Amino acid sequence: MTEKTIPNGYWEDANGALIPVSKIKDIDKDRHRTVSDLCIAAAKQHAELARFKAAAMAEVSDFIDRSLAQYEVQHGGKKGNVTLISFDGRYKVVRQIQESLVFDERLMAAKALIDECIQVWSKGSNAHIKLLVNDAFQVDQAGKINTGRVLGLRRAKIDDEKWQRAMAAIGDSIQVAGSKPYIRFYERDSNGVYQAINLDMAAV
Repeated sequence: MTEKTIPNGYWEDANGALIPVSKIKDIDKDRHRTVSDLCIAAAKQHAELARFKAAAMAEVSDFIDRSLAQYEVQHGGKKGNVTLISFDGRYKVVRQIQESLVFDERLMAAKALIDECIQVWSKGSNAHIKLLVNDAFQVDQAGKINTGRVLGLRRAKIDDEKWQRAMAAIGDSIQVAGSKPYIRFYERDSNGVYQAINLDMAAV
């Protein structure tokens, strides 16, 4: 994409119009500089934080390799949650890998089997199960099913062959769509409680 050339003595406004600098109020110029300078600085901090996160994740992974090397084993990649604590107990680092789960087409088979179960069972004694199922298979505004609610159905103690097949279909339909790594840092306070070293500006 070719960058637009702005003639000397003009500023481009939010609508793409060229405005003579002489026609722009001083307070508008001041606001523009203030906002631009802060956002440019924030972008640099964001990039620096991203580099720190990548370096921290790599350092934790490298340490795990060194630790496991004494047993002549490898940990096989960067997956897995781990908590590391300093010798004096003052600091703690937690690495977590959060997987994003989705269901494939086999979830439709599970839903069909569950519906058959509900139709066969007496309505009165299983009304709560029907509500649970309907709630589990509701979609959100983005058209997605809540994976936690669907997986929660498998905790129900129901001794029914068709229900068990439905639960097996749910298990088979689970797919890992992706994973996101998190790393968190903590420092122990005077009461012995670990407090997060928060890197979120909103929480500082």
